Amino acid sequence: MSAFIVPKTRKYPVYSRVMGPDSAPGQTVPWRKVLWEPQPYPDNYVDHHFLEELRRNEGIRQYRYWAVVKEAGFVGQQMSSVAIFLTLWLYMEQGLLAPGTLLWSSLVCALLGYGLHQVLTPQTELCSHPRTHLADLQSAAIFLSFTFGFSPVLKTLTESVSTDTVYAMSAVMLLAHLVAFPYAQPSPPGSLSLNAALFASVCLASRLPGSLHTFAMLSCALLVFALWPCLLQRLRENAPGHFPGACVGVCIGGVGGLGSQSVGGALLLFLALASVTFLCPLLLVRLQRHKDNIHGPWDEAEIHEDLSRLLG
Repeated sequence: MSAFIVPKTRKYPVYSRVMGPDSAPGQTVPWRKVLWEPQPYPDNYVDHHFLEELRRNEGIRQYRYWAVVKEAGFVGQQMSSVAIFLTLWLYMEQGLLAPGTLLWSSLVCALLGYGLHQVLTPQTELCSHPRTHLADLQSAAIFLSFTFGFSPVLKTLTESVSTDTVYAMSAVMLLAHLVAFPYAQPSPPGSLSLNAALFASVCLASRLPGSLHTFAMLSCALLVFALWPCLLQRLRENAPGHFPGACVGVCIGGVGGLGSQSVGGALLLFLALASVTFLCPLLLVRLQRHKDNIHGPWDEAEIHEDLSRLLG
């Protein structure tokens, strides 16, 4: 039998130098950052140029304290809006506020806010999204008609549920409204935050004495949670000088209104507003200087080519 001798071969060379003509030593084999060809280096080898591509804090945004405080004012005023709504509900539950008074006040505020919104809206946007005042009036009339018609049903919606459970659900839903609210672009409000606020409003309105009270409370909820954020966003975009004043006014109204019912609640709201508006921005600015992000050749590859032509 004939034997076949298979010569031993090495897949990867172990030397780092190549020999030139006449067995003269050549130059060192240069390392290349490739994986498809054998090199006389281990797989985890990097040369001394590796850290030259290190980049620190690339694209880090530098914040200014008062600019952050101004933006945090939107969060504070939304908390105060919830406090104002709860204050109105407490007044109606105690019989200190008539539903007719709340309805007429909400109507006047809605008309004034609608006029201010139209003034602050740029002419180009009005031309690109043509919508007549009659269409807006029809939408408002349809909503008010359905709300008024279903008020007796909503009044008895939670009769079989205990009051403690209704209050607990309302608190959770209002908290969900504050957490899920789209503070960066609140016009229109997010569906989750708006639905949570309206659900809490229905739960609280069902504990009021009559159907007219329920209708007035739900109309006020639409004004506070749906229409007011749109107007405030328009104010922030087109009249930034008046935006802080509006936020401060709402915060003062929330603390003052809650203070008329509970001094402890007003104190807690004041501390929460101070923390959100002044303390949290200070921590953000202070901690920003300690941020240290590194970028380099170890990052994942990013495709910057426009591939829209391939998707058409």
